[in-house]
Amino acid sequence: MNIIFMGNPQFAVPSLELLVKNGICIKAVVTDPPKKSGRGRSEREQPVAEIANQFGLPLLQPTSLSDPNFIDSIRSINPDLVLVVAFKILPSKLLSIPTIGSVNLHASLLPAYRGAAPIQWSLMNGDTETGLTTFFLQPKIDTGNILFQGKIEILPKDDYESLSKKMSAMGSELLLKTVNAISDGPIKQVPQDESSVSQAPKIFPEMGHIDWNQSADSISNLIRGLSPKPGAFSNWNNRKIKFFNPSFESTESAEPGKIHETENGLLKIGTSSGILVIREVQIEGKKRMPVADFLRGSAMKPGDEFRSIR
Repeated sequence: MNIIFMGNPQFAVPSLELLVKNGICIKAVVTDPPKKSGRGRSEREQPVAEIANQFGLPLLQPTSLSDPNFIDSIRSINPDLVLVVAFKILPSKLLSIPTIGSVNLHASLLPAYRGAAPIQWSLMNGDTETGLTTFFLQPKIDTGNILFQGKIEILPKDDYESLSKKMSAMGSELLLKTVNAISDGPIKQVPQDESSVSQAPKIFPEMGHIDWNQSADSISNLIRGLSPKPGAFSNWNNRKIKFFNPSFESTESAEPGKIHETENGLLKIGTSSGILVIREVQIEGKKRMPVADFLRGSAMKPGDEFRSIR
């Protein structure tokens, strides 16, 4: 089969690596163009582009997926299959090109968490299990027939960074399994149950604002889902502070938003129900650090209060 791989971030890298190492014929890789980053505004390739270059794979980096020249380039490859991992919405003109179709690896157990941020929302909602799905793309987002699914446990200490890394590795195996099954012949397709649909819309930085009148477990879940970026935050002494590595204690209570304790390298904060326990913080303009290190150079003390930022 002639296969084209499309993806951008680190999440997609294990999938491309595993496919190539297992002899899957990748005719081209599609990523976004290099983006400027850092103070020097130097250009940096997308993680998938870096891996494609290491393997010597042909690389296409269109500024628009609807560019006629790009569309012609895809047609000239005569692909049987397009694989999409953490990329953009494909226009109908692209979806119609591969003879077999386009397969997406999605980081949820569809039809749950359709949308751009399934891992974040599963954490923020306090789920204890999630998974991955391969499915055939349709013009309507995340609605195509399911091919394979795999489940993964969400551990209490998981945040977006740790869970994404585990799911990325698991997803690469699921995608390889899917490609091999398609290559072997007709593959079973299961329509999605529209009565079980839930959404996972895009994450915006302002969503990290902490409402201390929520419960400790809800705030902990918010922090986990938004860690490390964009981060969950509050205000202390007129400075923005982000919180990481949380847990909670349901047996104690304190006034919402008020610091209850600053002992043993832990920051304990009152909520509407239970105590939020924080192990790492990042004050505005500084690097992320353990609470113990922060407290050594800070005037923060029990009784201080975190305030909402709007």
